[in-house]
Amino acid sequence: MNASPINWLLSLMHLFVASEAILPRHKVDVLIYNYLQNGTDLTVHCKSKDDDLGVHLLAFRNYYEFKFRPNLFGTTLFYCSMQWDGIMHWFDIYTSERDTCTYCLWNVKPEGPCLVEYKKVTCYSWNTDA
Repeated sequence: MNASPINWLLSLMHLFVASEAILPRHKVDVLIYNYLQNGTDLTVHCKSKDDDLGVHLLAFRNYYEFKFRPNLFGTTLFYCSMQWDGIMHWFDIYTSERDTCTYCLWNVKPEGPCLVEYKKVTCYSWNTDA
């Protein structure tokens, strides 16, 4: 007996729904704090391959927050340009390859962004154009 295309499609949909229930993707919360000196404002513009999160102006010690679910393929990437006093830098604020945090708190300093995790701070250099 041949399966009709509709039955095959329904079976495929059930498999997808079951896999989503079995393998729930955690939500990631990214917070970017302005830790520049002398009360300097920070302009942040974050994007992924699919989403442009817009431009946000952060006063000193204020933050910008966004949330997302990483893709199933482990290739999620969000990058941000950060500008102050006429200087622009950019950084991969979240990469599935590097980051395991679900609450990713970043302090942006002139030298580069620092990921603050429980009892651990890891500072990075700004990305360079290759």
